[in-house]
Amino acid sequence: MSDIAQETIRYAAFAAFNILVAKEVNTVVNEPYMDEPFHIPQAQAYCRGEWDSWDPKITTPPGLYLLSVILKKIFLFKCTIGTLRLTNILLLSFFPPLISSLQAKLRRIDAPQSWLEPTLESIVISAFPITWFFAFLYYTETGSVFFVLACLLAALHQKHWLAALLGLISCTFRQTNIVWVFYALGLSLLKTLHLRRVGHSKHLHDPVVVDAKIEDFAKSVMSLPRAILPLLPFIIPYALLALVFTVFVVWNGGIVLGDKSNHIPQMHIPQLFYFVGFCTALGFPVLIGGPGGLIHLVKAIVSLIAGTWRRLLLYVTFCVLTGTIIHFFTIHHPFLLSDNRHYTFYVWNRLYRRHSLVPYILSPVYVTCYYAWFIRLYYPPSMTLNDEQPVHSKQIVHRSEKSLLEALLLPICLLPTLLPTPLLEPRYFLIPWLLLRLQIDPPQIRSFESLHWSLLGEGVWNAVINWGTMYVFLYKYRPGVGRFMW
Repeated sequence: MSDIAQETIRYAAFAAFNILVAKEVNTVVNEPYMDEPFHIPQAQAYCRGEWDSWDPKITTPPGLYLLSVILKKIFLFKCTIGTLRLTNILLLSFFPPLISSLQAKLRRIDAPQSWLEPTLESIVISAFPITWFFAFLYYTETGSVFFVLACLLAALHQKHWLAALLGLISCTFRQTNIVWVFYALGLSLLKTLHLRRVGHSKHLHDPVVVDAKIEDFAKSVMSLPRAILPLLPFIIPYALLALVFTVFVVWNGGIVLGDKSNHIPQMHIPQLFYFVGFCTALGFPVLIGGPGGLIHLVKAIVSLIAGTWRRLLLYVTFCVLTGTIIHFFTIHHPFLLSDNRHYTFYVWNRLYRRHSLVPYILSPVYVTCYYAWFIRLYYPPSMTLNDEQPVHSKQIVHRSEKSLLEALLLPICLLPTLLPTPLLEPRYFLIPWLLLRLQIDPPQIRSFESLHWSLLGEGVWNAVINWGTMYVFLYKYRPGVGRFMW
């Protein structure tokens, strides 16, 4: 059987399995659950043509409901609970080809010839636990992620008016997606500038991240205005989108659409630490899956932490700073403390609050996880980490040729999306995780028989978490308590 046929069969199996799971979810959970009692009646009101109806407790714009109405017009179905949930199942089925196209563009390789032939890696990524779980409920996450990724793909193809339109649609699912629209713009501009650089005539100062020094940060930022001047026409669609978004915020009196009392922004710097912990816990097969595996990763971490006294001092400084931030900025949100139907309740109450010292003990864990991801993204296994033997860009393999500004773009975009959010909620980490995952180098796969162990581990880990979460959600219902879920 050809590789193309195998890819199509795997894709069909993925879609068919999701339909079977969706059928079981609709059979067992036949009434709106958790946030669905807000979303489903609102969508049904729009299906009846009641466009002036709006539930003031809904905090997001009506993108999900409008999409369901469009699908109702196309497929002529009634807006029942099951058919409304089908909106997200349809979107999930498009994730693998969308991710395949994105990875091909980012890696500068040929995209699959057909959308029916997505890569196995893209299917594994589409089965990421939070992405996969919420596709079976009538939540905004699936549409939010889909249109952000579609916006990024259009921007990378230099179709900026289309990208801005897709970005606008993504904001109708979740307002904070405006940040990821500008991530798409920033990444596409950097890719364009890198392609246009010739010899030493370039205006942009953007060295390979592993070669960058402290002074390069300022030089890179200062070189940006002059470098992007020829690309200003690309920015016009996004500027119009920013204007529309600003008008909305002014009109609405804030970014949250409704129920503002429970969504008051608060400075929550530890969210950045929770994010790196989340990435490590759910993505550890990816983290240890680089060339050289776990052994290389551990050696590289030790070298980066304690290779010299200066590095050790820097590591200790980061740990102390992290502990200080935890002390002054940790927020014990009342939803997190009271709702035992989510993973975060047990992580917080049985780990984080087990002893007053636990948050501070976790400080070096967060910093070490950050080091691990930095190494996974930017250091090939052959790269020396000794200060006495600096590595130059010509020694760096393809996956490590990421520039300084490209490396800074995602962390910068994390700040406005995570810092103002007082609630620890894994769904907030979904888009940045996927954007991080897209930066990971591809495993070497020539056929299913030579499946790379890291991709196999990622797929198995996703499947185990998905099976466990969905099984408990469906079959371990406790009256008076509810269903356990993300």
